[in-house]
Formats: sequence, structure tokens, C-alpha cells
Amino acid sequence: MSTRISKWFRKLPASRSLRKQLLAISLLILSGLLLLIGVLQYILMRDIIYSNRAKSMEAQIRSVPREMFFNFFNSYDEDTTTPNEGNTEHSGNLPGERDGENKIPEGLRTGENRRPLLLDAHTTLAIYSSDGTFRDLQQMTLSDSAAPRLTNEQYNNLLIHITDRATGNYKLIEAEDGTEHLAIFVNLYRPGNTRLLLQMSVNTGPLTDVILQQLMIYAGLSVIALLAGFSLYLPALRKTLVPLSNMGESAQIINAGNLDIRFPINQGQAEIDKLALSFNGMLERLEISFHNEREAKEQMRRFAADASHELRTPLTSIHGFLEVLLRGAADNKEQLYNSLRSMHGESKRINKLVEDLLLLARMDGAPQLRMTDLLLGEVVSEMKPHLLLLADQRKVTFDISYGIHGKYEPNKIKQVILNLFHNAVQHTDAESGTIHLSLHASGNEAILTVRDNGCGISAEHIPHIFDRFYRSDSSRTRKYGGSGLGLSITKSIVEAHHGKISVNSTLGERTTFRVTLPCEEGLAKRE
Repeated sequence: MSTRISKWFRKLPASRSLRKQLLAISLLILSGLLLLIGVLQYILMRDIIYSNRAKSMEAQIRSVPREMFFNFFNSYDEDTTTPNEGNTEHSGNLPGERDGENKIPEGLRTGENRRPLLLDAHTTLAIYSSDGTFRDLQQMTLSDSAAPRLTNEQYNNLLIHITDRATGNYKLIEAEDGTEHLAIFVNLYRPGNTRLLLQMSVNTGPLTDVILQQLMIYAGLSVIALLAGFSLYLPALRKTLVPLSNMGESAQIINAGNLDIRFPINQGQAEIDKLALSFNGMLERLEISFHNEREAKEQMRRFAADASHELRTPLTSIHGFLEVLLRGAADNKEQLYNSLRSMHGESKRINKLVEDLLLLARMDGAPQLRMTDLLLGEVVSEMKPHLLLLADQRKVTFDISYGIHGKYEPNKIKQVILNLFHNAVQHTDAESGTIHLSLHASGNEAILTVRDNGCGISAEHIPHIFDRFYRSDSSRTRKYGGSGLGLSITKSIVEAHHGKISVNSTLGERTTFRVTLPCEEGLAKRE
């Protein structure tokens, strides 16, 4: 049944308006509830009215002395011809009547055209005897209809279970003419072997009319309630959906170019506010993603341009030397060797650039570091001869704490130290330059610093100092060359080790690079 109802609802044309859908669903649910209440009201009201009428009939019966009913039954026994065998129902003629006459037995008349026992025209009385005799007292009660009758088996069962106490129980009986009667039964407990069961019934038509009248009143009030609910609910629903409409209007003006727009929050509806917060968080992430994408595209463009320039310069030099040699310079031994040495240097430069680019590509993905337990102080001590050779006449000082160890890849850590030291060498004077390298531990962090007294870095260049191919001088005619990838590689290696790198510089005075790496806590001795 529920499946059929669901299919029927799916076939109905659905409005695309959320307001109309909510209104229709709400009114449909309210109508269903009102209908259910009406059905329950009918069932309960019917039972209550029938029970009250049954109690009233019982009280009316018990107000009459039982001897009167015994006399009624005895009068029929004495004055009425005994029915044929197998026919337990009396013909209906009263004692003392001739055929065709309508007489009431003597002693039962209370006045001309007056009903005995003051019963209304819809009430019937009948007496059933345990020997199967059924007496309809219609002519005595002057009822409009004959008393309805049950089967002998049903009456005998009632004789067993019915008491003479008031219970309010009733039974619905369908008469021969198709009308429904409400009947109560009283056990008269006649002295002797024969027991008598008094049946009092009333046509339920007037009672049903009362119930239907009440239901019609309820139906009218329900229709009025639905109309009133419609008139009140529609404005309330429209006001309730205003925050959702505001979100829809905001969503219409949002595109990839204006992701900074946010949905309004604190509109007084917890669900809508939560939805707005979720959308605002999504928009913020999208804005960051689009910004990062634009930055990545710009970096890729600069990367392609700078890589092309860096590769084109040595290739142009090699091509030039080859042209010179092809024109006859190869016959001159000195020019030949000078050209070969220059081409060899340029090829080394190209090879270094390609290696750096490949390293950056690997670090950008998922870097596979071969971590081992490493003592950082011993690594610096091992590199001292190489660093001093690289510094030439510059003054170099070391402040190293030994015993600092952790999980690192040795070659990558050496490359970080070498890149920072080489950067300091490039930006300091060959004779008056000083470079200071220190390594200390602070809790579970190892701090490596490289400080020089070089030319420094201006404030506008510091945010971009770790960008690939970035140089503080755009002319690319510095005294010392380089591809501009050293610091980018250094930062990638440090971050791959879950560390951080920062720079602090004063233009014309000094520059300090600070690298922080995780380490295991332990005792460290300084040298």
C-alpha cells in the first residue's frame, strides 16, 4: 500500500520552488493528521456514545421491578397459543387478542395510546427463555420496529456470561430490515429451571446522526484551520527562507574572479548559519587554491624564462667557440686549448644547472631521503678544510657544539651547509670579508647559522630570496654568477627534513641565515 502511495506521489507534478514544496508538504501532513484525528475521534466518540447509551438503558431497565417482566412473560405463556415445534418465536399476538386484533393484556395497559415503561419509539424489548422461547414485546412497548434477534446459541452463551450488574457493555445487532441496533442484556434469574434473558435494543440511526453531525462540525473547523494555517504559514515560510534566498543571490555573483565574496552569517537560523560557514570555508580554500595556481603559473613562466636564459648563455658560448674553431682557430694550438677549456667550463655549468633542476623536481614531489643517525658537529668538522679552501683569504670562525644528533641524510645536510657558505663567500669581500658558522642545540632543535659581513639584502628582496632563479639584481651582471637555485634547493632540503630556514639582513652590513632542524635531546659539548 505504501509503495503505491509513493508511486502516486512521484507521478504528481513537482514544483521547483522550495517554498511551494515545503508549503504543499506541510499542508499535506497537516491534512493527514487532521484526517487521522477525525477517524480516531469517530471511533472513540462512537464507543463513548454507545457505552453511555447502554448504561442509560441499563439504568432504565433496573428501575422497573423484575416481577413486571416475569408477569409479561407469564401472560404470554398463559394466553398465547403454543408455537409449532421448531418455531421458537412467538407470533406477536398479545394475550386475550383474537386474530387481527391489537390488544394489550389486562394489567399491562397504562392508558390509551400510552407506551408502557415510557420507552421511545426506537426502543424495543424482548425476552428470551433458556428453552428457546423468544418473546418480542413490540406491542407492549409500541416500538416502530420489531426487536432484532440473535441465534439461540448466542443467547444461551449470553445467559452464561451476563450478570445483573451494570457494566455498560453492549452488542450491535443487525435487524431483518438491515438496520443496526444497540442491544443490552440483563439476566433475570427466573426461579425454576427456565432462565430468562431480557434484551433491550435501540436503533443506532439517531446516535449515528449525532456522531456524523459532530464530525461535520470537526471537518468544517479543520477546513477553517487549514485555510488559516495557509494564510499564516505562507508569510512565515517566506520570511524563514529569506536567509536561503540571500545565499542564493550571493552565490550567483561568485565566480573565479571574485572569490573574496562571503555568504552572510548570523542570520538567526542555526542550520543556515552553519551552511554559510561551510560555504565560506570552501570559498576561502578555493580562493587560496586559485591564488596558489596563479602563483604557480607565474613561477612556472619565470622558471621557463630563467631556465631558458641560464641554458642559452652557456650554449651560446659553446656555439661561438665552435664557430671560431671551424673558421681555422683549431690550427692555433693556444686558441684551441683556450676554446676547449671555456667550452668545458660552460658544459660543467650546464651539467650543474641540470642537476639542480632535477634535484628540485625530486624535492617538489615526494622526496625519498635516506635518513641515518647523524652527528651534525662531526659533519661540520669534516667539511672544515673544504670550507676554508673555498673562503680563500676571508676570515672564517666556527662555533660548534658536538654531540647533536638526529635522523638526516648526510649528503643533503652537507649540501645545505655548502650552499649557505658559498652564498656568504659570493657576497663578501675577498680580503676583508668575515664568515661565522655556528651550530647549537636548543631542546629538541638544532640551530645552524651562517653570518657574513657582506653587502646585505634590501627589504623588498628578502620575501623572494628563496624563489627559484631569483636574483636581487635584475641585470644578472654580478661579480659572481650562479643560477639562482642554491637557496631554493637549500630550503627544499631543510623542509624535507621538517625544518625551517630564515634570513635576517641589514643592507650594506651583514646577512644571517638561520636553519632549524629537529634533533634528539642530549648533552652537547661546545668547542
